[in-house]
Amino acid sequence: MVSSRKRRPDYPDAMARRDQAIDSRDLILTTAQTLIAKSGYDGMAISDLCQATGLPASSIYYHFGSKMGVLAALLDRAFTETHAVMPDPSSFNGEPLQRFENWFTAACDALDQRPEYLRLLLAVSIGGQEHNEDVRATVQRIREYGLASWVEALTPVFPGENQEARVHSLALIGRSLTDGTAVAQSFEHATYASQVKPFVALIRALAACGQQQ
Repeated sequence: MVSSRKRRPDYPDAMARRDQAIDSRDLILTTAQTLIAKSGYDGMAISDLCQATGLPASSIYYHFGSKMGVLAALLDRAFTETHAVMPDPSSFNGEPLQRFENWFTAACDALDQRPEYLRLLLAVSIGGQEHNEDVRATVQRIREYGLASWVEALTPVFPGENQEARVHSLALIGRSLTDGTAVAQSFEHATYASQVKPFVALIRALAACGQQQ
């Protein structure tokens, strides 16, 4: 029987291999993000990743299975990092319209600070990557999260069961606004912050009309 005392020296080696695997995975994703920002997804090849990271192709396939797997994992990491800094609509105080404006302002500021995340989503939207199941599932999760946030932020502004359809429609418009701003940011240097005042003015006008009815 082999005693536990003899096995203990193996533990640091196993931990080192695990840490090395985590480091190499993160290196691949960070490098892929840089290459995509520079050349687009179609301009990034596995050979480019190997050259830039110094890792063999087998390491990339081990972690991600394929080039498309790299994109899916990169999207998931970017979403997780962005989600961590995105404001929760329920965390703001005050009257409903003010809470909505404060949430939208904070959300736009967070997105303006993460241009690499938006460029990545744009790279997916203009390519054929959305037909990959892993990528499609990740993008769908991102979009559902965005829509749910809009619904949560708008519901107090338009309370009542008869307002659910209006809230959903406005939430779809809001999500489309953020989609379009990602394109405008890449090509026209637009900012999300510039969208706050006009969209809040629209919501205020619609809310006022609803109160008069």
